[in-house]
Amino acid sequence: MFRINDVYKLQDKSFRILKMTLYHIAWIDIDSPSANPFLIEKNELIQSIEANEAELIEDPFADIALMKVVEGSIQQQKRDAGMALIKPLITHDQFFDPSIRFDLVKRILEQQKSSHQTIYRLARRYWQRGQIPNALIPSYQNSGAKGSKRVAKDKKLGRPRKLMPGTGALIDVNIERLFRININKYMLTKDKYSLGYAYRKFYTMYHSLFPDVPDTEIPSIWQFKHFYGREFPKVTQLTARSNPILYNKDIRALHSTVNTQVLGPGSRYEIDATIADIYLVSDSDRACIVGRPTIYFVVDVFSRMVVGFYIGFENASYVTAMQALQVAMTDKVELCKQYGYEVTSEEWPCIGLPDAILADRGELLGHQIEALEHSFSIRIENTAPYRGDLKPIVERYFRTAQAKFKPFAQGVVQPLKEKKRGGSDYRLDATLTIHDFKQIIIGSILTYNLTHQLKKYDRDIDMPTDLPLVPIHLWNWGIQHRVGRLKQVSEKALSVALLPKTKAILSDLGLKVFGVFYYCAEIHQQGWMHRKKSISRPDTLQVAYDPSNAEMIYVFYQDDSLHYWEAVLAPRSREFVGCSFWEVWQVQQEQKQTQAIQELETNKSKAALEEHIESIIARANAQEPKTPSSKKQRVTGIRENRQREKNHERLARKADHLKNTLPEHQSTETVFESTNNIILMPKSKQKLEHDEDYQLTFGIYQDLLEDIDHSDDED
Repeated sequence: MFRINDVYKLQDKSFRILKMTLYHIAWIDIDSPSANPFLIEKNELIQSIEANEAELIEDPFADIALMKVVEGSIQQQKRDAGMALIKPLITHDQFFDPSIRFDLVKRILEQQKSSHQTIYRLARRYWQRGQIPNALIPSYQNSGAKGSKRVAKDKKLGRPRKLMPGTGALIDVNIERLFRININKYMLTKDKYSLGYAYRKFYTMYHSLFPDVPDTEIPSIWQFKHFYGREFPKVTQLTARSNPILYNKDIRALHSTVNTQVLGPGSRYEIDATIADIYLVSDSDRACIVGRPTIYFVVDVFSRMVVGFYIGFENASYVTAMQALQVAMTDKVELCKQYGYEVTSEEWPCIGLPDAILADRGELLGHQIEALEHSFSIRIENTAPYRGDLKPIVERYFRTAQAKFKPFAQGVVQPLKEKKRGGSDYRLDATLTIHDFKQIIIGSILTYNLTHQLKKYDRDIDMPTDLPLVPIHLWNWGIQHRVGRLKQVSEKALSVALLPKTKAILSDLGLKVFGVFYYCAEIHQQGWMHRKKSISRPDTLQVAYDPSNAEMIYVFYQDDSLHYWEAVLAPRSREFVGCSFWEVWQVQQEQKQTQAIQELETNKSKAALEEHIESIIARANAQEPKTPSSKKQRVTGIRENRQREKNHERLARKADHLKNTLPEHQSTETVFESTNNIILMPKSKQKLEHDEDYQLTFGIYQDLLEDIDHSDDED
């Protein structure tokens, strides 16, 4: 029932069983500094256990048995010497009897040079700590060694001074409090003040509090440093003095690997972008340096296969990320053929949708990616800010891919420390075009996928030992033996779903996107284009667009659905035929700049016209006559005044006409005289003065016709 060295807790005290007889138990209080073994009845302990007053507990000194001392060390010497001294006492069958124990100690003192206190102290330690030789190892860890605290009594702890005058300060609780204040304020912060700076702040504070203490008796920087190292462990120092992001990324302890979080190929893709460390030249003009390209890589976590990529000059964004994902989820045979690589689907078998995609917060965060989440059941995971270490696989491949061309290519970015003063500009050495660079990267990807050995790959327990740790082999093995097979989907539907989306305005003129109008037969069939207020139509529709082709967009006519209509460029926007949206935006920008410049000229002309009008009006206002006529008389004479002004205008027009058409030798007076002798044909009484076309064509004869009409009226 009971065992030697078992520890029982009884009435807030802990007892160790040292020996058992038929009816009794010899045990000792393991916490008391003056305890000795004594007997109790077994039934007494049994009754205490049944009454829940005693219980078996874990041995607090169990670790002592695991301690290993260095051969020949002071710990070994003292342990062995102590065992030899107390051996007659601890091996006696009646050591628990006080009288017998006293006689044994007396006999030991007769044979060995020691004291009662030493023998009892060693025996007590032996019994309390498990009755093993290691129980007698000195507890130097509690004597003020590194990381532990010693108690100062009447003199300064540590080595005495040799060079600095004085004896040094005695470190008490008040000085420790000042130490702690300055350490918390200056050492345990992100500012990373030096220990010397923190000590000098302590020195100033101490001198202000105790101005009468001489400088030689002020606590030294070594005492300050010892307190800092003893009271604040290294982990605490690192955590407090490090930026949380940098600590989590570069310093924290690692507890697992990425392989423990995936089940097989397609379980998780990692996607990330970087700016390549090389300058490129233009495809059309190799003398034109176009800068550094953007690279996107999509990597399968389980197999380390590079499943997709993007290489171009577009900035990292949702649009470029979707291009990389489209490559990752579709067949890449034709793409490789464009760059001179004949591959089969078996050599690059990554076709289909993964279970999850891990990306930065920028590209795949927002409503644009909802189509993948809701329609294709792809889980989108985003890393915390500035935590590139959470995508270790794709981050590592960036270095692997660029290491393939850096030793050979021209125009590679050089570290600042390697560029010497007066050296050549590496940008001027660029010779590769974007097409050349894509060929290099694709070739590197194929070589990596098919032959690269992953020496640090952590195998699962079910992986065979003869399985080559090469991405293509890991992929094929995972497809056959693991879950998480890629989901298949229509490439056309996937392509449309991955395109960037925006809102299009629907009006009588058509579907307007980015200032460009589109025609859709289905929209016309719905009657949404009729110019009638009774027509009910949506104000906006969601559309998807391909940035590389502005001639077509895809209209999603149902909410939460990927069903779409295709809309083509309308005649109203025929100027953008054959353009990409990038070109459309560039043209629109140039047009806006032209309009802005012209607006300045327009405003200037309007201002001049307004000034001219205002001057005419002001002059007219100044010439307003003062007439004795009443307001009624002035109003009733409007008709006659208008007729008089009309006749005057006609005479002036006739004179101008004759002046421009008659020969120089013939005067207008001769013409007026000849017209008086002309016999006119009878005309109807119809008023022709309101016929503007007639007046403009036959203005010369208009006055004669009016005379005929007036004569008829007199008759």
